[in-house]
Amino acid sequence: MIFAEQEHKDGARANRRAAGIRIIANPGSAQAFQDHLEALDLLRHVAINEHADATSFALNDEQMLAWIPGFDTTKLSATLKLDSFGSAQDFERETLLAMLAAPRSFDFPNYDELAAALRIRRNIAWAAYRTQLAFGTSAAERPSEYWTYDEDTSFTILPGKSLVTALKTATQPDVSGKLYSFSCYRATEYVILLGIAEELAEHNPPLYQALSRRWERRAIMSGLFHEVFLREYGSLAEPIPPAYYVPGDRVWFRNPDAYSSDVSGFEGSWVFYMGGGLFSNFWNRQHFTMQTKCVEIFHWRDGVYTDANGDLRMNEDIVAERAHATLADPEKCARVMAAMMKLRDGPGIYEDGGCIDASREFPLQVCPGTAEIRIPEA
Repeated sequence: MIFAEQEHKDGARANRRAAGIRIIANPGSAQAFQDHLEALDLLRHVAINEHADATSFALNDEQMLAWIPGFDTTKLSATLKLDSFGSAQDFERETLLAMLAAPRSFDFPNYDELAAALRIRRNIAWAAYRTQLAFGTSAAERPSEYWTYDEDTSFTILPGKSLVTALKTATQPDVSGKLYSFSCYRATEYVILLGIAEELAEHNPPLYQALSRRWERRAIMSGLFHEVFLREYGSLAEPIPPAYYVPGDRVWFRNPDAYSSDVSGFEGSWVFYMGGGLFSNFWNRQHFTMQTKCVEIFHWRDGVYTDANGDLRMNEDIVAERAHATLADPEKCARVMAAMMKLRDGPGIYEDGGCIDASREFPLQVCPGTAEIRIPEA
């Protein structure tokens, strides 16, 4: 799938029309998607344009203004009174409406890939909602009945064990009955991997088997994980609007304070947008809104201290206390949000930027015949 640049001539980014979703040169798939929109009672709100090389679907101007002004998708569920965490159909409505409002088009080669992308976003958002972990930047652990560890290969699953079950057991205490230690970045990899694996197990078993065999030999992590599984859309040169998120997006909130960003684990915060105006919180079940996430990160600067070994640490009780006070003071909260909702500065720069990243991340195509994921053999 390609997150394609879509330029318009109607003014500033916040006033642009939606570019939405495009299905490339596949009339049958375009009709299947149209039928799906009709089944969800969304078709009447969508502008459809046929081009020589694609059919485009975008939320119409009236609904953009009423439901997603300035590309702010975080209030969409509340505006339409969707039960995104209680109803699979409402979750899909919210996800599709956010994608139909995209400032640059999401492109798919066929309806199967679009349907798979929707399912994976649901899998990721719901896994993120259920994930709860013990915070650890150096120590890490996994359930021994599914996982083993080696310095050269990291955590791998035991031969014959289900990758899906192993990932759920490591990340979801409702399944395991225990909290396991993770860094927030590694945790996001497990949630994404689970979302992809659940889709592959049902709709592309050969690729699922290849993925499982790889995880029996060696974990895919960090830069290689991003390269193998993810597409990044947006950049500092062409940023995504600050409040535009699609359920299932992986998101980074940067700590804009230079001093507190030197505390290990507090350089920023990797989370998922889960829909319903909520961002994931892996450390307890009090999930974040945009406001509570920004205010918490702002007050990291107040919680820094130096321990007996001379290392910088974070007093999270102080952070929570200061954040609570700010959230109770509308004027101060407005000032903090104005500062934090700015686009982040570039790497190594701590000047006037806020915590909002320019990009979002989501998985590559996965269907037989059009899958973009290639599992490394080594």
